[in-house]
Amino acid sequence: MSLVGVEAMNFFAGTTFLDVEKLARHRNLDMSRFENLLMKQKSVALPYEDPITFAVNAAKPIVDALSPEEKDRIEMVITCSESGIDFSKSMSTYCHDLLGLNRNCRLFELKNACYSGVAGFQMGVNFILSQASPGAKALVIATDISRFMVEEGGDALSEDWAFAEPTSGSGAVAMLISDKPHIFQVDVGANGYYGYEVMDTCRPSPDAEAGDADLSLLSYLDCCENAFLEYKKRVDGADYEKSFAYLAFHTPFGGMIKGAHRNIMRKLVKAKPQTIEEDFQRRVTPGLTFCQRVGNIMGATTMLSLASTIHNSKLNGPQRIGVFSYGSGCCSEFFSGVARPEGQGRLREMRLQEHLDNRVELSMAEYEELLKRSSAIKFGTRNMVMDSDFMARSRSAQGREVLFLKQIREFHREYEWVS
Repeated sequence: MSLVGVEAMNFFAGTTFLDVEKLARHRNLDMSRFENLLMKQKSVALPYEDPITFAVNAAKPIVDALSPEEKDRIEMVITCSESGIDFSKSMSTYCHDLLGLNRNCRLFELKNACYSGVAGFQMGVNFILSQASPGAKALVIATDISRFMVEEGGDALSEDWAFAEPTSGSGAVAMLISDKPHIFQVDVGANGYYGYEVMDTCRPSPDAEAGDADLSLLSYLDCCENAFLEYKKRVDGADYEKSFAYLAFHTPFGGMIKGAHRNIMRKLVKAKPQTIEEDFQRRVTPGLTFCQRVGNIMGATTMLSLASTIHNSKLNGPQRIGVFSYGSGCCSEFFSGVARPEGQGRLREMRLQEHLDNRVELSMAEYEELLKRSSAIKFGTRNMVMDSDFMARSRSAQGREVLFLKQIREFHREYEWVS
């Protein structure tokens, strides 16, 4: 049997957050609709934070824990994002440099909406399975940020923002993929994928999103069901209710996951409402715990849900987890793997809960000021020195070295470590 999966895993959700209920009330949103989001907080990217700082801050504790020999076996770095900073240059090159990795390494980037993180994960898995370089490791980093901006002469809030603003977060998940799957051992060949062309959401320009929220929900539900049915065809005896101790979903917001889970339990299991609710609380909510405090981080969200599931579950022995990933446009995949108590212990040593607790809460006044400043760091910014005094109290809140963007000089980004 081929062993492959996640050797080490970590996430970074920035240095500040916003209480989304306070935001919803500030925006005068319909609170009955807001409650259906099942959201608590969202991570907010400061002007001197970008997808690279999030990615490197997520990956550095993993890399630092390796011996020099192990570190030199990282032969592939994949960044997965829909928040790239350049149409040509890959963010993986910055990450590779800032992490001090061996130059005998493949460096590239994947873009595929919210599916990108799982696409990179599966590419890393198959690199290890190929045995093209026995003993090698792949570093896969899914990183995405949301920057809402106030355009000069415009309103602070457009109708398009509505419920996207409280659900859109910022963050990165880093995974070391190898033949030592301490955290999550992949069920090799247990994959069901499903995709087709649909214009549910898109980014027609680097700093803008467009789409149809209702169509996106319908596409998500369709893909969730059909990706699992394809998985079931390929995996003898697969049963949605009985095969998986836990389920981790791509989580745009918690209410969407509740709807998708309910849809499958009704159709495939013929379960009653009370059974569905109990099953949701037992098998799905562990994967929502971190997502409810970070928000939708696009390409990184599925793996954030997986990390949350492993971290927060009751693992008394090996437990199988079913994972569903969806990316608008669209592509989806249902796959599975096994987590163990030893791996849960390793993941908890990354102090993920402490990281979330150490973020600084933004006041609404500070958040509104941030919206005005965000336009200064638009895609394609050529020269800019970052204002390190803005929200300065957040820069040392994590209690460890954190990477921040220092300046942009002729399009090249320069970074600094701050203790």
